[in-house]
Amino acid sequence: MSQSIKQFMLCGLLALGLISMTANAEGIKIKTAELERVDNDWLLNATFEIALTPGLEDAVQKGVVLYFQTEFDLTRSRWYWFDERPALAQRQTRLSYQPMTQQYRIASEGFTFSAKTMFEALQAVGSIGGWKVIDNNQIDPSKSYTAALRMTLDLSKLPKPFQVNALNNRDWNVASDWLRFPFSPSGTNLIKR
Repeated sequence: MSQSIKQFMLCGLLALGLISMTANAEGIKIKTAELERVDNDWLLNATFEIALTPGLEDAVQKGVVLYFQTEFDLTRSRWYWFDERPALAQRQTRLSYQPMTQQYRIASEGFTFSAKTMFEALQAVGSIGGWKVIDNNQIDPSKSYTAALRMTLDLSKLPKPFQVNALNNRDWNVASDWLRFPFSPSGTNLIKR
């Protein structure tokens, strides 16, 4: 093979590698999750890394409001019946862009935050602190449980034309994988990735 063909093939492989790295960088990843006991409640503190596709960023800039759904699930396996599910919690975080002020607005459960850049806005969306997910009366301190956490872009809240587009476009399906970790009411429950 000639030198120029080898160089062309090497450039092609490098370009494919960069494209796959860019594709893998988009989406939602769970960085940390911690359950801490405060009085008679268990509060969830978590951080997610969110990277939107250029199409989603453009849609937000043009006025489309994005809703991110965070789900927490607590289960206990039982050999004789279906798994017990003592706690299930969901919350929505709304991300919008205000062209008059050129700021992003983040709203979740009465909390409102403004950000100047998309990066800051996505950090705010991905930061959860002090979210009550378990009431101590729901669990038995002598048992072990499995906690599960994930965040998704809620496509059902998009305007109808965008919902149709989302069905045909993989870039609009943004979600983290479920993070499952053991939960013990008497132990430390911190997960770092």
